[in-house]
Amino acid sequence: MSDPCIICVAITGSVPTKENNPAVPITVAEQIESTHEAFEAGASIAHCHVRDDEGKPTSDPERFAALKEGIEKHCPGMIIQLSTGGRSGAGQARGGMLPLAPDMASLSVGSNNFPTRVYENPPDLVDWLAAEMREHGVKPEIEAFDLSHIFQAKKMHDDGRLPELPYVQFVMGVKNAMPVDREVFDFYIATVKRLFGADAPWCAAGIGAHQLTVNEWAISSGGHARTGLEDNVRLDRERLAPSNAALVSRAVDLCEKYGREVASPTQARQILGLKAHA
Repeated sequence: MSDPCIICVAITGSVPTKENNPAVPITVAEQIESTHEAFEAGASIAHCHVRDDEGKPTSDPERFAALKEGIEKHCPGMIIQLSTGGRSGAGQARGGMLPLAPDMASLSVGSNNFPTRVYENPPDLVDWLAAEMREHGVKPEIEAFDLSHIFQAKKMHDDGRLPELPYVQFVMGVKNAMPVDREVFDFYIATVKRLFGADAPWCAAGIGAHQLTVNEWAISSGGHARTGLEDNVRLDRERLAPSNAALVSRAVDLCEKYGREVASPTQARQILGLKAHA
């Protein structure tokens, strides 16, 4: 297998704190430094959330702008993907950073259960977020927490709400949502290929202790992989992850194990149909 593998690093998220792991980057300066280390280790996409002065999740466009500027300066060519996730705000505030025109943004096209709450993505909000992404030239990453989300992405692609070929990421291991199950995983791959074509790129993310398992499944199956402290703060039961870069390095080792080149930012942009870095 020789197809380059894109490694996405989810640097912070909305949930992990320094009490969980002191390496979780909270301030913009910490996030830029952590992203640069992950970039040097092999990550070509940075999936970004921001926090307020109290360390709580926010959708503040000014903080996203500062983070985007810092990553562009210190990680030339890296694909910047901003989160429109529901823990950081409500309603259209979730897309307040899209006028910054990042390369990509996450888009959840349906609702599902999380451990203690419903992750609400009502159709009118999904349509508005998709329209904002079209307006500002932002490529969505479809975060699929359920099989229905893959089919909804197909419907939105067919009717023009997602004009480009969707890039679907399977999010596995969230309690009450998609389980970490190999037969389900393989079925999802087959479904993406059936709906979007055999060469359609896809990605997978495993939550918590499942991160390494899902990384290995994705890399060995020809997909792309997401890692990072947003999804998992540990190397194993006994050890905290010392950095985002350490988790990226673990994915790089898996690429070597399965004979896959780690995609450079230039290659990642080509695979995802993004404009070349200036």
